[in-house]
Amino acid sequence: MLSAREAYGRLAVAILSTYPPRECGIATFSRDLVTSLQPTGIQPLVVAMNEEGVDRQYGPEVIYAIQEDRIEDYRRAAHALNRSGVDVVNVQHEFGIFGGEWGEYVLEFVQHLALPLVVTLHTVLSDPPAQARRILRTLCQRADGIVVLSPSAVDLLEERYGIPSGRVRVIWHGVPTVDFVPREQAKAKLELQGRLVLTTFGLVSPGKGIEDVLDALPSVVLAFPNTLYLILGETHPALRRREGERYRGILLERVERLGLDSFVRFVNRYLPDEELLRYLQATDVYITPYHNPDQIVSGTLSWAMACGCAIVSTPYRYAQDVLNEGRGVLVPFRSPRAIASALCDLLGDAEKRRRIGERAWQFAQQMRWPVVAQQYAALFREVARRVHVEAAV
Repeated sequence: MLSAREAYGRLAVAILSTYPPRECGIATFSRDLVTSLQPTGIQPLVVAMNEEGVDRQYGPEVIYAIQEDRIEDYRRAAHALNRSGVDVVNVQHEFGIFGGEWGEYVLEFVQHLALPLVVTLHTVLSDPPAQARRILRTLCQRADGIVVLSPSAVDLLEERYGIPSGRVRVIWHGVPTVDFVPREQAKAKLELQGRLVLTTFGLVSPGKGIEDVLDALPSVVLAFPNTLYLILGETHPALRRREGERYRGILLERVERLGLDSFVRFVNRYLPDEELLRYLQATDVYITPYHNPDQIVSGTLSWAMACGCAIVSTPYRYAQDVLNEGRGVLVPFRSPRAIASALCDLLGDAEKRRRIGERAWQFAQQMRWPVVAQQYAALFREVARRVHVEAAV
């Protein structure tokens, strides 16, 4: 059997991650990374993570699949990669996608892996339980390259995990390259003419702060009766498996109790990229009211910036990193009153919305996938070269 390098004639990188058709943010991120690496001369391959009891049909780029709850799958995948001729392995790390306590089974994979390793950390907790700290420290100590998606994560790794900042590289969360479309033109395509559009998107679950926006809306719609709040996305699959649509029912009941039926619209499905971008291009103010102050990255916020939205957000770590210098408006956690005040200020000042959105869009240019993919490609080549040289000494 041909090795990966012989088969493709270029550096081969295997990415361990969730992957479409699985519906989750890490899967979308990895799909976009795979697509964007193709023009860089890197051959991306995928080792896909499956939930317990799920067996998916993947595209040809997926060369192996792991059932998250089967620890022997992790060993087998590592040994298969060792024999495959792959040059570098990239683990897209999020605690919730691997089996065992705090996703500890991923350590079984890296323990048996004999190839250069790059880890991309989507979560870095500031005050982690002992098991979570151990897992992240072990991954970073084993890794030949460490990627985080915001500057705050570099400081956290050094201060809380003892990982020297010199070993860590910041590569921003990738975003699509989006053409500017006038808001009213985008609204017309979605039959939203005449509305002031507020949007939150992503997998719906507690902790996203949607209740806070709903509680803020009565005073907003009193001042701006043409307001429409769009909540885009299905219920988080893990939450739906545990309790069905109970949480969404709580949100719907709140909408009815507050008399907001004409001002709130749920789009309860996982939106294709093209449709999601159309909604964002039609958005006057994007809102991320998240409750977790330690959240170190947000793909939804990144996409909103790429579309030039004016943004209102709670001050979780990633929002502080990307929305400073007038690129957004930060409001306190769990404060409907502050959200209402910020929204009324922006909805009443179109020029201010335009300035904030323009600054966000300009910042997001460095986050476009072609730029991000080139940075990953350079890191993969650097790691492969360094490890090869060290092995030869």
